[in-house]
Amino acid sequence: MTSNWMQSINREWTLFLDRDGVINVEKEDDYIRNENEFIFLDQVPEAIPLFNSIFSKIFIVTNQKGVGKGLMSETDLQGIHHKMLSMISQAGGSIDKVYFCTAIDPLHPCRKPNPGMAYQAKLEYPSIDLQRSLMIGNTMGDMKFGKACGMLTVFLPSGKPELNIDDPMVDAVYPNLMAVAKALQIHAGTT
Repeated sequence: MTSNWMQSINREWTLFLDRDGVINVEKEDDYIRNENEFIFLDQVPEAIPLFNSIFSKIFIVTNQKGVGKGLMSETDLQGIHHKMLSMISQAGGSIDKVYFCTAIDPLHPCRKPNPGMAYQAKLEYPSIDLQRSLMIGNTMGDMKFGKACGMLTVFLPSGKPELNIDDPMVDAVYPNLMAVAKALQIHAGTT
């Protein structure tokens, strides 16, 4: 699947990625509670350097209410992210920052689909143009988060086949992160 919008993406664009089900294997009806439970999905560490060659900045935005529920600590979460970033770095890639929200309250401004984590990124990195950003996720909440910020959205159907891919919140559907990276390498602008 190719999309005309891919041709407009260049180094001025920013990439936002969900974590569970996009970067790593999700646990059914549970949370990744420590670094030993963190397992990358196929070809994810190899896909990140491809994204680095296209986007000026890459951020991970992830709801982590397992911390808010007391099922794991924020130290556990930081351990997971340290392992993830270290392995991505070993594969030649880099993530500019991981934003996470531990709130349980769905009305919390930083809990996706609310746009707070994108606004945090914009505050810390003023050069970000949210209208020139791409959100890749595997839930409707990720798609709503992207659209609330004016982003383009890509849906990865990792275990969520019930989503209507004709939904206006979804700009494109790809099977996995590497497929998106390869399509962007072919179609994205180089200016």
